[in-house]
Amino acid sequence: MRLFNTMTRRKEEFVPLEEGKVRMYVCGPTVYNLIHIGNARPMIVFDTVRRYLEYKGYEVNYVSNFTDVDDKIIKKAIEEGVSADEISQRYIAECKKDMQGMNVKPATTHPQATQEIDGMIEMIQTLIDKGYAYPAADGTVYFRVIKFKEYGKLSHKNLDDLQSGFRALQVSGEEQKEDPMDFVLWKPKKEGEPYWKSPWCDGRPGWHIECSVMSKKYLGEEIDIHAGGEDLVFPHHENEIAQSECCNGKTFARYWMHNAFLNIDNRKMSKSLGNFRTVREISEQYDLQVLRFFMLNAHYRSPLNFSADLMEASKNALERITEAAARLHDRKEAAEIKEATEAEKALINDEQVFVTKFEEAMDDDFNTADALAAIFELVKFANTNVQEGSSEEFAASTLALLEKLCDVLGLIVEKKEEILDDEIEKLIEERQAARKAKDFARADEIRGELLEKGIELKDTREGVKWKRI
Repeated sequence: MRLFNTMTRRKEEFVPLEEGKVRMYVCGPTVYNLIHIGNARPMIVFDTVRRYLEYKGYEVNYVSNFTDVDDKIIKKAIEEGVSADEISQRYIAECKKDMQGMNVKPATTHPQATQEIDGMIEMIQTLIDKGYAYPAADGTVYFRVIKFKEYGKLSHKNLDDLQSGFRALQVSGEEQKEDPMDFVLWKPKKEGEPYWKSPWCDGRPGWHIECSVMSKKYLGEEIDIHAGGEDLVFPHHENEIAQSECCNGKTFARYWMHNAFLNIDNRKMSKSLGNFRTVREISEQYDLQVLRFFMLNAHYRSPLNFSADLMEASKNALERITEAAARLHDRKEAAEIKEATEAEKALINDEQVFVTKFEEAMDDDFNTADALAAIFELVKFANTNVQEGSSEEFAASTLALLEKLCDVLGLIVEKKEEILDDEIEKLIEERQAARKAKDFARADEIRGELLEKGIELKDTREGVKWKRI
């Protein structure tokens, strides 16, 4: 299995620190509002990476945090006249609802920054003791960037260029820094903000320190994979490396994975442009399985453009898979022959070619687009070969394989049971009666009425099927 390492900018063979086990940290959202589809991309991408690692037999310790103390959370709390904790707890719960809708598995641990303050104070003190950090007169603690000679190694930014750039951007209030590049580890409290006691002042941690502390606590001083959106490469992940490696004296993470940006109709998503989309808004139009399929239909390192047309195409493509699964289920249930014939056994054996293609795609830096292509080849194979009269064993085997590969991608192939209202059910029954009585004009008339109500009927050998359109 090879993955692209942002640190080295090349694909590398994946070799975990401990055989059979993977320690993986993924930066989670700041919980001040409903998550947007930009947040959804790393959630879906790295959940899929985790699922494939588990499929390959690894035991994955997967940690993804919630940032529950931040300027945006405090601003929202002040606007609503409630505590910052009330805001963060509300949106952690809402985030978990959306994650469930997208079939994102809960992390092994979902730490929250506010519950890890003691560990942050301890790491900051260690950095001060080692000379990598210093407290200013007002109690702010800064990381001394110039002391970490490898600063910039992840983002491939030159330290001299960074220094000159930061000096040009220096603003008032930063005079207490030894160097404009130095970043905050601890900051003094402001009126009305939540705060914690520390040796330096009453205040709260800087953003970067939380992930270093939580990764160390739940995964150890060295981890296998650290991941997130590419917007986190600099400065967040660069600063995490500096903090962790200076504190622990060890390489922080072996592999760094980052997903590319997501645009809306070929433009950057922003509230000012009016193209901001939350996952909850998308769920009002589509099953969130469609959003997951859409995200996986492109390589995670490729920029992704969100549009209504592409979502419709994803919906239709996903339906091809779910309808194939439903057809296999019906043929398995209706089968009169139990055991596969010799010809069918040969076909079952032939299905392994799709497994090989799927695994080759995923082993090549988690190429989910090509993995989906292998699934569609299996769908075509199933539609062609598993027919009325096929054995139960053949239909069941093919269905199980389709479900297994889709599950690795977090796609649920079993169609959700939908409840029709009484009026629609009566019309379907009336149409069936009309067809039986050979009153085809009335049957066609009812079909038209149902179409107007958004219900499409399809007559199959297994009976009438319907779907919402």
